[in-house]
Amino acid sequence: MKKYMSILVDMESKIQEGRYRPGQKLPSVRSAAQQYGCSISTVIRAYAELEERHTIYSVSQSGYYVVQKESDPDNRDESLIDFASASPDVNVFPYLDFQHCLNKAIDTYKYHLFTYGDGKGMDKLRHTLVSHFADSQVFTRPERIMVTSGAQQAMEILAKMPFPNGKSVILVEQPSYNNFLHFLESENVPVVGIPRSTAGIDIGLLEEKFKTGHIKFFYTMPRYHNPLGTSLRVEERKAIAALASQYDVFVVEDDYMADLGDERGFDPVYAYNQTSHIIYLKSFSKIIFPGLRLGAVVLPESLLEEFYAYKKYGDASLLSQAALEIYISNGMYERHKQKIYRQYETRMVALDSAVQLYGGTGLIEVVPGNGGIYKIFKLPHNVNLERLIKRLEERSILVVSGKPFYLSQYLERDKFIRISISRVSQAQIEAGVQTIVEEVKRELGNRW
Repeated sequence: MKKYMSILVDMESKIQEGRYRPGQKLPSVRSAAQQYGCSISTVIRAYAELEERHTIYSVSQSGYYVVQKESDPDNRDESLIDFASASPDVNVFPYLDFQHCLNKAIDTYKYHLFTYGDGKGMDKLRHTLVSHFADSQVFTRPERIMVTSGAQQAMEILAKMPFPNGKSVILVEQPSYNNFLHFLESENVPVVGIPRSTAGIDIGLLEEKFKTGHIKFFYTMPRYHNPLGTSLRVEERKAIAALASQYDVFVVEDDYMADLGDERGFDPVYAYNQTSHIIYLKSFSKIIFPGLRLGAVVLPESLLEEFYAYKKYGDASLLSQAALEIYISNGMYERHKQKIYRQYETRMVALDSAVQLYGGTGLIEVVPGNGGIYKIFKLPHNVNLERLIKRLEERSILVVSGKPFYLSQYLERDKFIRISISRVSQAQIEAGVQTIVEEVKRELGNRW
């Protein structure tokens, strides 16, 4: 990242966190240059772009000041601590940048945006995604990329369509993404589970499933798993890639959190497979807007024709695709990604600190780590989960039960609540964790 952009991202984060308040004067250009170890011209460029984004304003002969916002865009109720929502924080939605990209898209592509379009996705976007994916060690060609209405659409198509290995059973981690599990069961798709804990996955058991389970594909989230929040070790990712080739099992790798972590050397399962058994999924909703509803899938050659036949038509908005292409190619996506990551990293650190501060480490299991947006609070088995969640709600704390993240017939379950930090302010985290620990102690009869 260029130096001026890193300064811009840092300034935006500090403004968002309240370290620079509306109306407050920012450091002078000279002071900021000393602070960031750069030239004055670099700071001027960063300040100029912040001014263009209506984040700050300048006063002649005085300096730069933080813009006073008219209102909170989501009218957030500060008394409510929302550890449940997985949607991005609306206060950091890139409204102005994306509005610019929408306007630019209309000017550039005009009436072409209002046709049905190619079912595979906009050609220019698919070419841009080639280099975008390469940053995550996913090397492919535009012909193997299809744009979908969110990653969920791609997962549903893959679940329904036949695969060249002639197998029918889908293998999922337990716990796993609740919406996909619900879809599989509601559509009566053959599905079985394999346990995954915060410590990882049993590769020996996975091999046995691949060998004897008639597995069509294995659905996994190697990076910042939902709901666990943890990532698979490199040896596990390599083993999955090798087993896929050995037993002719495809792997659907859902890398929806690829942009929200500090694991610079993290290569996806896709990078370790040489036999085209990996299907790579990417969503853009966790970075930009949930309502954008755009995802992309990188498919092996052997699946392209069948996937396209099931997809049939271009149902992803061409205007949204064109705007996303401009947003990525102009470097706005990378800048916003860094902004979001820094904010979420700070919240994750605050979450871990709060658990230690209030004695939660003796009651709940929390795995350290600053990436992604999820952690689970694993609870003692004698805690009544429904009652705990109800009591927390009465105290204006929203959390998600771990139950929906398991198949209905899967019985080897851990008892936990999922904590998301995407919609809570840093100031709310400590109070929220304190309340959770208090209520867990209450459930255990104040024996702690």
